[in-house]
Amino acid sequence: MENLYYSNIIYLVSFLITLIAQIFVSSSYSRYKKILNSKDNTGYDTARKILDKNNLEDVMILETKGNLTDHYDPKRKVIKLSTDIYHGSSIASAAVAAHECGHAIQDKNKYIPMRIRSAIVPFVNICTRLGYLAILIGLIFNRAPLLEAGIILLLAMLVFQLITLPVEFNASKRALNELEKEKILDKEEKGNARNMLVAAAFTYVASVLSTLLQIFRLVLISSSSDRRR
Repeated sequence: MENLYYSNIIYLVSFLITLIAQIFVSSSYSRYKKILNSKDNTGYDTARKILDKNNLEDVMILETKGNLTDHYDPKRKVIKLSTDIYHGSSIASAAVAAHECGHAIQDKNKYIPMRIRSAIVPFVNICTRLGYLAILIGLIFNRAPLLEAGIILLLAMLVFQLITLPVEFNASKRALNELEKEKILDKEEKGNARNMLVAAAFTYVASVLSTLLQIFRLVLISSSSDRRR
């Protein structure tokens, strides 16, 4: 019973970490999308300028639906910017667009963590699906070995999230360097862009912490299941 009590506490803490991260990035985005940059560059303008200066004229920039759905597709060599980022001329638009350009530059330079992350995506997806399936069956039929197998499979997701951290941090670093080098933002605006990107990066850190806690929670549940057998 004690393990189950602690597992519920861990679940609550994990939920709160994820919730706080989402609130943090949403509030930061809402704040900085209201502040226009002095050069009146849209997200598209920012991305196009950075890409062209880095000899990435072949990388397309497309508008996509949704809120904060911006991403770089390394297979198609396409940066997709959400409508507000694509058309907006805010600090947030410049920061997010530059961040996605950072991923395109990583791709061009064959940045090793990014290549590793891309390579293991299919493996991680399979492990995650099988892991959750094993955990579900293990919980329903009270089978600790299945729970343990599921936990091991979920470690692949944790590894993926850990590899994602340097990829995202490095993309933000490249973004800030490009914003300064190309004089897209002034010194004060760059500071605001940094705050925006730090908030976004926190979501990835929160994901790692949440996954760690969930795995630990499952270990406690598995331990309780063993003792009841």
